[in-house]
Amino acid sequence: MQITIIGAQGQLGQDLMSSLAADGHQLTGLTHQQVSIEDATSIAAALDQSSPELVINTAAYNKVDQAESEPEIAFVINALGPRLLAQYCHQHNRRLLHVSTDYVFGLEGLREPAYKETDAPGPISVYGQSKLAGEYFVRSICPQHYVVRTCGLYGKAGKTRNGNFVETMLRLGKERDELSLINDQHCTPTSTRDLSTAISRLITTDQFGLYHATSSGQTTWCEFAQTIFELTGINVQTKPIPTEEYQAAAERPRYSLLDCSKLEKVTGYAFPHWKQALSTYLESTE
Repeated sequence: MQITIIGAQGQLGQDLMSSLAADGHQLTGLTHQQVSIEDATSIAAALDQSSPELVINTAAYNKVDQAESEPEIAFVINALGPRLLAQYCHQHNRRLLHVSTDYVFGLEGLREPAYKETDAPGPISVYGQSKLAGEYFVRSICPQHYVVRTCGLYGKAGKTRNGNFVETMLRLGKERDELSLINDQHCTPTSTRDLSTAISRLITTDQFGLYHATSSGQTTWCEFAQTIFELTGINVQTKPIPTEEYQAAAERPRYSLLDCSKLEKVTGYAFPHWKQALSTYLESTE
């Protein structure tokens, strides 16, 4: 399949390029310098040239706290950008896979069980609202769509580029004697390598629609950090704190576990447990 990946230099983009190339697909990777998803002319120029059967959009505005003070930028990139991509793909009979987030939930606070695709979203931050708007545009405009919600991505590109939560904890754990970490936000951080595997299987189906895709199991950011330190032998004291003590500009979901059974049924792929995925990432020298 001829595939164009937008955001090819990001953590997910790089792993998708590797995974899909291994599957024999013909790939074009585009960076922000090569295409601006906020500009219909830029989209047309880039995609007319690469002529893909499938467009995968991993580009996003991910500055969760900063979005509270500059919502117009968040909505342009996370909502209007996907809208323009969906319009192009619909007009040219292309498939579109758009990556979204667990932050479309949160309004219900602490709850169980994990969210299914059929559960009503309720974002509590500008970032979450902008990502949900992007989902709605893709789903309503482009019939041949896959919208994939995930959580807390970390991948090999974070080792050398802009970092990720794992790399930040590795650095801070060596610099400080004690770290205060939020322990009341329940989620499932996910390896981009595993997400790429799931996506590579999903796109071989004609089962368009909305999917949840994360590692299995659940944790908190504090427990996730503690596990990072345990697996790497870093000796640092961790202090569990509630969300309110952190005083971030944007509100985060207290519970955003995603039920991935629909994806597993369609693709036959079961994500590994988050601890196994983390261990694989830490052992990787790539």
